[in-house]
Amino acid sequence: MSKRILIIQGHPDPQKNHYGNALADAYIKGAQAGGHEVELVSVADLEFPFLRTDKDFNDGEAPESIRKVQDKISAADHLVLFYPLWMGTMPALLKAFIEQTLRPGFAFSYEGINGWPRKLLKGKSARVVITMGMPGFIYRWFYCAHSLKNLKRNILAASGISPVRHTLVGMVEGMSKTQRKKWLNKLEDLGKNGG
Repeated sequence: MSKRILIIQGHPDPQKNHYGNALADAYIKGAQAGGHEVELVSVADLEFPFLRTDKDFNDGEAPESIRKVQDKISAADHLVLFYPLWMGTMPALLKAFIEQTLRPGFAFSYEGINGWPRKLLKGKSARVVITMGMPGFIYRWFYCAHSLKNLKRNILAASGISPVRHTLVGMVEGMSKTQRKKWLNKLEDLGKNGG
């Protein structure tokens, strides 16, 4: 069954010459070969301000660039978020994008049952792909994958997005060409399956 897939490239560098960009391209290639409809949003290409107050987050209006992305998220069945691990978490620009995008009224509503927010993005699934300099198992086991857990549980799942799967690509700087090709093939296969 074909899906509408939205790729969100969270690398803040607009140069697009990073391995994470190659992984996203491989996923897109596979998804297109699998008959899926694919669209790409590059956070580095968007203009939007950082949110600075609770009032801005809760009551402010999202800028036009963000509203366009919200429309794409609404239309998508599956989201794939790529980002590099910087200082143990996602880059600040991506965090600012998520705060602007997954805000009250779009991702969730405070008018839920028994004080729990209502999840407004139910029916969508996601995959998070994180590239990093350390081995992926060190990030997962020693550091407890804390930024990934926060994104999955406190942001995506709290918005109703489920299931949320992940792919950790470690030791990016030290990879051989063979290892890089293996990861590209893996992402292409994931794209083909729409997963």
